[in-house]
Amino acid sequence: MSDAPYPLAGLKVLDFCRVLAGPFAGRMLSDLGADVVKIEPPDGDITRLWGRVAGGLAGYYFQQNAGKRNISLNLRAPGARVLVLELAAKADVVMENYRPAVMPRLGLGYEDLRAANPRIVMLSISGFGHGGPESHRPAYAPIIHAEVGLHERASRRSGLPPHELPLSVADTNASLHGLVGLLAALLLRERTGLGQHIDIAMIDATVATDDQLQFDIENATAGEPLPPNIWETGAGPILVNGDFRYIWRLFTGTLGVPEVSTPGMDLTTKIAARRAAAEAFVATLNTWTKSRRRWSASMSPGAACGRRQTCASNRR
Repeated sequence: MSDAPYPLAGLKVLDFCRVLAGPFAGRMLSDLGADVVKIEPPDGDITRLWGRVAGGLAGYYFQQNAGKRNISLNLRAPGARVLVLELAAKADVVMENYRPAVMPRLGLGYEDLRAANPRIVMLSISGFGHGGPESHRPAYAPIIHAEVGLHERASRRSGLPPHELPLSVADTNASLHGLVGLLAALLLRERTGLGQHIDIAMIDATVATDDQLQFDIENATAGEPLPPNIWETGAGPILVNGDFRYIWRLFTGTLGVPEVSTPGMDLTTKIAARRAAAEAFVATLNTWTKSRRRWSASMSPGAACGRRQTCASNRR
């Protein structure tokens, strides 16, 4: 029902996070009904400079912080620590994505917060986690992408020079894992009355969600999934994703494309010949394909060829 309470209504969150890895988790908490107060330094979150400004807010900043309340606080100023501890005493959650040594150095580490509020749940997101040999390193998502081999894999599979991904998966994966840990800690708190510290490393979250990593670990690149086909048509570029063996059967059985392989052809040559034939066939469609809808229909099993004849006689 529209008047039903949000699931996290009444939950009080102090959000010290910046850029994406932490703010994304805070945004989701806010969307679920939590009262999230974003605490920014006097010069603001750098994302206030990212994107088109509308209503006084940059698009990127708004995307990650919509629904939050906001205050500005210099954590190094006299009295700042006392104020934060007073706020934490009344809060349920504290979130931060500084390097691991920063909050303890300010007297606002988990032990400090727990002394003020034993029920507090703290979520810390950093590039390499707390306590490890690389925990001191700052990290944005591209650093993690490079460390775990995503740049190399993208280059190897595409044949292009190493390049950054067009989205910050290391950040958002860490946010999602952090949110799961945070909600689990809140559930446990209802049983024990005690909070806990959730330590999320971006590199761990990225590795844990990398469904293609096993191919690199096992050196089984020959068994890697094939990339999707992207063809130019009269309707613009079209992506067709699936096992190319099935797609080829669709081309020959439904669209009337003749088989181009021969019995003595080796597998590599056969695949190359079939892909070239598919691409050549799609190129001919540029003269009659007027819309994406018509192209999609032509790729559906049982569709007509679109050349004044059906392909029923070609089905096997």
